[in-house]
Amino acid sequence: MNMKRLTIGSIVGLVALYIIGVVFWEMIFADFFAANAGSAEGVDREQKIIWAVALGTLFYAALVTLMLEARSGATSLVAGVKVGALVGFLLWGTADFILFGYMNLNNLTATIADSVL
Repeated sequence: MNMKRLTIGSIVGLVALYIIGVVFWEMIFADFFAANAGSAEGVDREQKIIWAVALGTLFYAALVTLMLEARSGATSLVAGVKVGALVGFLLWGTADFILFGYMNLNNLTATIADSVL
């Protein structure tokens, strides 16, 4: 893996993942997740810290880029999408279920849906 490919993949991934995240979680599924929230109060920020969201998204994009580069079988767009989807599912399944186990942020329905989406 060279740094140019990692940088380009991470930046393109950052933009794509950020846009998809806004569309999915703030537009399409916002009501679903609001209805399936846990009993924790005061958890959501009134004003998002955009730089932190962007940095976390950049880390995620770099992880997916590294996984695609490390997997020699991801030679086509379809193969890359499959690997990216699997990495995303495993990563968010890990984060969501650990958070579900420790905190009362979402119910089980929202935890599963977030991992799948």
